[in-house]
Amino acid sequence: MLRSAGFAALRQARAVTSKGPVFQAARAMATASSEDSVTFEFCDKTFEGYNIAIPSRTMTMTKADAIGLYRDMQYVRRLEMAADSSYKHKLIRGFCHLCTGQEAVPVGIEGAITKEDAVITAYRCHGFTYMRGASAVGILAELMGRKDGVSKGKGGSMHMYAPNFYGGNGIVGAQVPLGAGIAFAQKYKGEKTCTLALYGDGAANQGQVFESYNMAKLWDLPVVFVCENNKYGMGTAAGRAAANTDYYTRGQYIPGIRVNGMDVLAVRQAVAYAREYAIENGPMVLEMKTYRYGGHSMSDPGTTYRTREEIQHMRSTSDPITGYKHRLLETGAATEDDLKAIDKQAKKDIDEALAQAKAIPEPNGAELWDHIYVKGTEVPTLRGRVPEETHTF
Repeated sequence: MLRSAGFAALRQARAVTSKGPVFQAARAMATASSEDSVTFEFCDKTFEGYNIAIPSRTMTMTKADAIGLYRDMQYVRRLEMAADSSYKHKLIRGFCHLCTGQEAVPVGIEGAITKEDAVITAYRCHGFTYMRGASAVGILAELMGRKDGVSKGKGGSMHMYAPNFYGGNGIVGAQVPLGAGIAFAQKYKGEKTCTLALYGDGAANQGQVFESYNMAKLWDLPVVFVCENNKYGMGTAAGRAAANTDYYTRGQYIPGIRVNGMDVLAVRQAVAYAREYAIENGPMVLEMKTYRYGGHSMSDPGTTYRTREEIQHMRSTSDPITGYKHRLLETGAATEDDLKAIDKQAKKDIDEALAQAKAIPEPNGAELWDHIYVKGTEVPTLRGRVPEETHTF
């Protein structure tokens, strides 16, 4: 039974939306309600609910906030483009997973939560790291293994952190129980905050995800489990790996909502709704239907298990930045010149950040042994690759 009277009333008042193609673009039925604010409306396929009413299909925000979402998506995309180019020029080595095409998810999430809320995700984490407050210079420097990177050049693409951002985790699905643990700490300390624990459709079949659901519901933890469903777990289509691809229903005893994850406004609206619910009632599952334009990682061309035509179709019909640009122009929230200026500034700033990151030196070899133990708790010696590399603290 829902303990929040507000949500109980809402559940009775509104019927769960019917299923349909979630990639259908949300209609830009929007009118400026005043000189400083704008109202957007969502189509009836933007949200689909499971055992809970869907969020409101209308949202109002200031024009400054609306433009801010566009700006943030542009910066995240430019950041990933810089990472892509740097990898191809061999400035970045090893694993590197880009979120190009999925920018609406980290940007929409950050627009709906507070800095005191927590976020933890898998290894496609650059956009989340930036939105949580890390600088573009720090992220690019980390990717290149430089000493001023967000993890001192020791974490690379998959291990980045920022205030109340717990990574960037390289083990598939392992961040989900960690997210439940962060939410446990929030509830234990009596905070009115929540945790968003993100994972992909490829991790959604792991046992630890369902164990986390169970613990979270037993204790009504303030956690929102967010499945970023980009249709492919590495190179395997979701339907070939999961008997049930309605990931928002798989919490069973936890309510869920499927969201058009290519629409930054829909993500923002759904996360704000889920955050309020989780703090008052306990866990919720969100499924973000999204799409990555590139391969699973930089080593994957991304075209052996899907066609180039499919990718181009998604770019041309569902791009989160282009689609949102049209909505801003149609509502009068911004002019073409306003958005061109943002595009130009984003390119300039990220180009400058990349140049700064390239100029940063690599860490000193002696720093390899730092940040392993809390100072004062070190073991006497730590083994290296071979006995001759044993380090004494």
